[in-house]
Amino acid sequence: MKVVLITGVSSGFGFAIAQRLAKGDYRVYGTVRREVDSLPNVNYLYMDVVSDESVKQAIDEVHQKEGRIDMLINNAGAGIAAPLEFTKITDVQHLMDVNFLGAVRVTQAVLPIMRKQSGGLIISISSIGGLIGLPYQGIYSAGKFALEGFCQALYHEVKPFNIKVTVINPGDFATRFTANRLCAEKDDFTAVYPTFGKTLSKIEQDEKNGLHPDKLAKRIEKLINKKNTPVRQVIASPLQKFSVFLKRILPEKLFYRIISKYYL
Repeated sequence: MKVVLITGVSSGFGFAIAQRLAKGDYRVYGTVRREVDSLPNVNYLYMDVVSDESVKQAIDEVHQKEGRIDMLINNAGAGIAAPLEFTKITDVQHLMDVNFLGAVRVTQAVLPIMRKQSGGLIISISSIGGLIGLPYQGIYSAGKFALEGFCQALYHEVKPFNIKVTVINPGDFATRFTANRLCAEKDDFTAVYPTFGKTLSKIEQDEKNGLHPDKLAKRIEKLINKKNTPVRQVIASPLQKFSVFLKRILPEKLFYRIISKYYL
């Protein structure tokens, strides 16, 4: 059985992926930061991705029990809604630590194991917000943009060791991510940025009406069984997939106008 490690399985994408893979021919380990209702055939580990020691302990535990780690799915993440001008630096640091450095920490801890076993697969959950900078989601987008660059460079570096790297770009999905998103104090900036409320409502409505996370889990299950693993998959509504396509072909300023019109 292939050994799979998934970060952040308490809800959302991580929960759906762990639930689906645990029904198949996989030995699934999922990380959490608090007690959760357990899924059948999922082995739970405590891990806080912002802690070097916590990451090392969890990875060592899996390696000692199984002797290998065949797949890593970097899923743990957080969101924040605020104008960039009014986003506290402490919130910026926290979000970058979770969304970017967290994935870096876990990947660095797993890579020596994958190198020694001469193979592995690393899947990182990015976002369409990692391809398109979204208004009032700037720090979230920045973290995902950073993750994109990290994964692109990693692809080339680990290819000689038969380690594959894939990025997943989800669009809007109906998960607890919406309710868990941090939000700056609106009293501080609504007079300066009056469009914030409208934009955030639009974002939240799109998410609540979004796809079910099991759709993403199904796609990942298919992806990991492919002989030729794709380097990227955009999993989103047709309109959102089209927006990614438009970004590639349109003049940049024209594309910015389209995004502004949609959100603002």
